[in-house]
Amino acid sequence: MTKIILITALLLSIIIPFGSFLLSEKKKKGTFKTALGFNVFLFFSMLIIGNIMLFGGKVSAADATVAAGASEGLRYIAAALATGMSTIGAGIAVASASSAALGALSEDSSVMGKALIFVALAEGVALYGMLISFMILG
Repeated sequence: MTKIILITALLLSIIIPFGSFLLSEKKKKGTFKTALGFNVFLFFSMLIIGNIMLFGGKVSAADATVAAGASEGLRYIAAALATGMSTIGAGIAVASASSAALGALSEDSSVMGKALIFVALAEGVALYGMLISFMILG
């Protein structure tokens, strides 16, 4: 029952601010920022309250085996986040560096070595994330 209430509160914390923004007749400049700030505040406060209500129970010795299994799952989530986020960052960096390198190459072809170094440095971010995920799993 508490899960249904919390899910409903989270959904309402998203719908109410933007619904009031869309339905308001006066659309000032600061209205969207106010609605967004109110939405972020409500969402994260409901998320914190939900975590306290759902995970604030008693811990006993019988739950130690369950906690060990949960920490194994958290290791996989941490490794996936390390690899995924670093790969997204590397993709953004390679996109900017390679477009700048192509622009510089069209001006002067003697800067090809320097341009490739910047693209390779941007790609190294993804490799560092993969190394961190191997360290987490190992």
